[in-house]
Amino acid sequence: MSAPSNTPEILLRAARVVPMDGPSLCDGGVVFSEGKISAVGDGDRLARTHPGAVVDDLGEVVLLPGLVNAHAHLELSSHTQGAAPTSFADWIIDLTRQPLDVMSAVRIGVAQSLGFGVTTIGDISRQCAMTRPLLADGPLRIVSYGEVKAMAKRRGRLEEQLAVATDTSEESDRLRVGVTPHAPYSIEAAGYRRCLDFAVRTGRPIATHLAETADEAPFLADHTGPFRRIWGILDAWDEQVPRFVGGPIRYAKSLGLIDHPTLLAHVNFCDDDELNILAGGRASVVYCPRTHQYFGHPPHRWREMLARGINVAVGTDSCASSPNLNLLDDLRLLRKIAPEVPAIDLLAMGTTQAARAIGMESVVGSFTPGRAADAIAIPAEDLDDVLNRQVLPSAVWMGGERKSV
Repeated sequence: MSAPSNTPEILLRAARVVPMDGPSLCDGGVVFSEGKISAVGDGDRLARTHPGAVVDDLGEVVLLPGLVNAHAHLELSSHTQGAAPTSFADWIIDLTRQPLDVMSAVRIGVAQSLGFGVTTIGDISRQCAMTRPLLADGPLRIVSYGEVKAMAKRRGRLEEQLAVATDTSEESDRLRVGVTPHAPYSIEAAGYRRCLDFAVRTGRPIATHLAETADEAPFLADHTGPFRRIWGILDAWDEQVPRFVGGPIRYAKSLGLIDHPTLLAHVNFCDDDELNILAGGRASVVYCPRTHQYFGHPPHRWREMLARGINVAVGTDSCASSPNLNLLDDLRLLRKIAPEVPAIDLLAMGTTQAARAIGMESVVGSFTPGRAADAIAIPAEDLDDVLNRQVLPSAVWMGGERKSV
């Protein structure tokens, strides 16, 4: 819960403060008041201008805004990654055959995330009627993207699934409802348009999995490949599924998703013309480095995307495709992939840019006054040290309240 109204101001002091909306500060400080950031600056100056604040001197740590995991599946947190699959389709088939304890998995995912310094998550939820009541008053900030699948013989489920996915009755200070038409191989154009209409009409977030594998283009064009095989296994195929020639990114453009601030999860396969399409739109891309590595995809074009002005965030995906929900380890993998990219630019992909991707940029992602008093302290000398060593947060704050980690 947010800090009560009679709570005194808190001044966190640290050897290095990284606000993300301005330069890093040596011997800096951040003031929390009523669960929000009220001031950031030199530690000594803040002590003078806020004489009534309770001072917590953290010493030799890097103080950062709480991390933002822009793409996760909390209800898969009881799964384990396992050996690399022979194909993405085989991985999906295997995943659907495994038992799922949604409530236990969500609790595991929340605890993991908090311990790893993640305070805000864009959570894809197939079972959102179960997950949202648990998350609404939980310790994390959640954008709950209700999943919608409606294709072939299952297209008649669209309205029922959409009603559940867009149910806002559990919204709270900690939970915001969004919608996710799952992927081009699981929902038809009519379903995409219904989901986008909800997002536009209500101003709520929308996300979709897009260009995750090279198999999406042939499936869209002529209903061939591994995804068609999955539909055969489900015994749910029919020949009324529309076709689209041009690949998933052009398909998303034709539906209006690229010209809206849509979260596009993965985008692992993208040619030069498709980069131009993305650069001309408003959508964000969420790259999941460790999941990408697990499936053995070719190098992701995230650096070219950033150079073209595309908002790129980082996510963990799920524990079924990643070792855990440690977003810092995804950022550390990026540091190994691209050591020339400044640490502050990498961190932005897990803070400010991730917040923008899930529509939370006015709430979290930086130590901007007025935003949520979410912070993490990491025992390290500087940002390079944070990304070069396997170190965990020593303290986490949510809404100005220190949490056990």
